[in-house]
Amino acid sequence: MKKLLIRWIISALSLFVAAWLLPGIEVSGTAWVAYAVMAVVLGFANAVIRPILKFLTCPLIILTLGLFTLVINGVVLWLSAELSTWLAHALDLGVGYHIRDFWSALLGAIIVSVVTVILSALFVDED
Repeated sequence: MKKLLIRWIISALSLFVAAWLLPGIEVSGTAWVAYAVMAVVLGFANAVIRPILKFLTCPLIILTLGLFTLVINGVVLWLSAELSTWLAHALDLGVGYHIRDFWSALLGAIIVSVVTVILSALFVDED
């Protein structure tokens, strides 16, 4: 349970860094709630949606020697932002994580990945 909480906090922090660095990613409402909701939704999307997209685009991934995975990560981040905003609205939380365009989603996915790897190496004990 402790490891799950640490990974959730790392995910929220990486989303914060992406929103802080990129003008195309905006957070509305109470920021920490928006990052928390987005981290949960992104974890779900990475567990469910991302493997399906990777399977469906396997030929493109092979043709581009894996670079198309970056596009998939951007799409998953964008879908997660849309889903988290919808979920927050449905639960009347008054928060949102908005991504303006595809390039912001792509760069945001790269930033989230890099920050997550760095923070996980520092704080997550792989037992």
